Amino acid sequence: MGEFEELVLLVVATLNGEAYGLNILHEILQQTNRTVRLNQVHGSLQRLEEKGMVCSTMGDPTAERGGRRKRLFSITAYGRQTLEDIQTVRSTLWKLIPRNLKTTI
Repeated sequence: MGEFEELVLLVVATLNGEAYGLNILHEILQQTNRTVRLNQVHGSLQRLEEKGMVCSTMGDPTAERGGRRKRLFSITAYGRQTLEDIQTVRSTLWKLIPRNLKTTI
């Protein structure tokens, strides 16, 4: 899984069943200060759903969307386990960095 898909999956998890394209985009912008396009978010959500890491349902129609429904995403058990595995690997690697790490310019 690429870094951006990992970010999308993390945001879906934090939004706890209320994740949809635009609020995922806004959360990534707010948390990372990176330039992100909505089509990147939608593409990642599609790939994550194909991999079984997220699932989606159609929400209720809303007035602010002219009666259109939102596709809401939730993390699956497999998606959560994947995030936990990634966190474990990263934590292990961070612990392996020597305290007296030499850096060069």
